[in-house]
Amino acid sequence: MMDILRDPNALWILLGCMLLGLSSGVVGSFAYLRKESLMGDALAHAALPGVCLAYLISGTKSMGLFVIGAAAAGLAATWMIGAVTRHTRLKSDTALALVLSLFFGAGIVLLTEIQHSASGNQSGLDKFLFGQAASMVQSDVWSMAIVSVLVLGVCALLFKEFKLTSFDPGFARGVGFPVRLIESLLMLLIVVTVVAGIQAVGVVLMSALLISPAVSARYWTDRLGMMVGLSGLFGAISGLSGTYISTLDNNLPTGALSVLAATLLFGVSVLFAPRRGLVAKGLRRLLLKREVRSQVRMASHGSAAKEGQGA
Repeated sequence: MMDILRDPNALWILLGCMLLGLSSGVVGSFAYLRKESLMGDALAHAALPGVCLAYLISGTKSMGLFVIGAAAAGLAATWMIGAVTRHTRLKSDTALALVLSLFFGAGIVLLTEIQHSASGNQSGLDKFLFGQAASMVQSDVWSMAIVSVLVLGVCALLFKEFKLTSFDPGFARGVGFPVRLIESLLMLLIVVTVVAGIQAVGVVLMSALLISPAVSARYWTDRLGMMVGLSGLFGAISGLSGTYISTLDNNLPTGALSVLAATLLFGVSVLFAPRRGLVAKGLRRLLLKREVRSQVRMASHGSAAKEGQGA
């Protein structure tokens, strides 16, 4: 770990992945509670055609233009998902799957076309599929820091509104909250986080970094504030662990290892969470069985004693 702190490039990657995990965990908590776990997946996959179109239009490999293209595609996917659910009888998960497939398929077609063009081999756009955290530089980390401050600040300021809209949108609308505006703002935060993270994690794995920390945190607490904090902490730990392990060998992908670390935290939560964990449930079930057996044994002894007195 000290080697990372002494290496400026590795330190930037470490900070960038930690900030990405922190902001992803916080904003992903609300997406998970709204039962929109696939939303992050749809938005991440929707970013790919935006990146490809930005390259085709500009003809240059500019990270700024890629981010703009990814954000525009993500917002278009968000609008399309909302339009499908509002104007058809399809459920939200069906609309998410349709939009995800449509945008990702279009992205693969555009990516293949670019790779078969004269400059395709030099474009390097395929790195957006699985991410390339090693290419992060100081300016990328500053961008990630700005996104993290934005996400954390908005979630802290509008925590009550996000909480009420996530659990009971009908009641929130009844007490005068602008539910549509709050939902749109939350979706915008998810889009911004996904776009900021595709360079490090890639469009395929970004959704895992949004949802896995939130699901893990849900196992440890019933309080929303604690859950959001734990989710951000788990995300930051995942980014830290993935970056550290990737420095142990030259060919280890940082983004994929961060996602694996988040999945490992999920496994630990499923097993050892104090109330919902499988170990805790097994112990409670074992104690209950022992108590029932003890009561049955005492009841049988009492019946035998009464029969003995009657005889």
